[in-house]
Amino acid sequence: MAPSHSVPAVLTIAGSDSGGGAGIQADLKTFSAFKVYGTCAITAVTAQNTKNVVDIHEVPIDIIISQISTVLEDIKVDVIKTGMLSSNTIIESVASYLAETQPKTLVVDPVMVSKSGYQLLMDNAVSALTKQLLPLATVVTPNVPEAEVLSGINIQSVHDSHEAARRIISLGSKSVIIKGGHLEGPPIDLFYDGYTFQEFSAPRIKTKNTHGTGCTFASAIAANLARGEDIIKAIEKSKQYVTNAIRQTYQIGHGNGPLNHFYKWWGT
Repeated sequence: MAPSHSVPAVLTIAGSDSGGGAGIQADLKTFSAFKVYGTCAITAVTAQNTKNVVDIHEVPIDIIISQISTVLEDIKVDVIKTGMLSSNTIIESVASYLAETQPKTLVVDPVMVSKSGYQLLMDNAVSALTKQLLPLATVVTPNVPEAEVLSGINIQSVHDSHEAARRIISLGSKSVIIKGGHLEGPPIDLFYDGYTFQEFSAPRIKTKNTHGTGCTFASAIAANLARGEDIIKAIEKSKQYVTNAIRQTYQIGHGNGPLNHFYKWWGT
């Protein structure tokens, strides 16, 4: 019997987190929470836990591209999301493939540093990120330190974020949402699409369990876009989801614990 309805699908191209809090693992949990089917292409295997990243092993380029092409050949993917791409070669190869396939919607999370401070993007890869991947993006989701690298300016306030957003848009992305969690005060995220600025605010929650916040936020945006929401509504729903997932988190490990991706079902 044929299915009565289709299920939205998202492909995440990112690294694996052995601790389960970020990366591919956070992405797939988030997709499931929004009733979206998740597929993945793993770019790197990391040995990490809630305290730190111990080691990284990149997946060979041909295997990365094979994962992507094999998924797309069979499954109707509505949105593609990129996370940790780590090296210049991986970014160039993934960007080249996506430039050929022209995905309708691409969410780029420019993962650069882990929560514990481990560098996840090589210095020589920033140029490939800005010149080859960002021009393909529907929306790019940097935090403040990442936005500083992409824009080349120091960000100390939401006002500074406005100028950073303008510079990031000039790199070619259709829109940008700069996450404000690293700034003082309430975490205000700033959206800009080249025409209009919009702020998204939420209360700051005092907890160390925020591992995977960036991955989760970008994946929630991707999931909502796959479900047909416009970019503003997708961001609103994703901001609310991340806030609740932080508020109702639990303690795993001895460092920065993960979000509670399934708070709606698990409770507090």
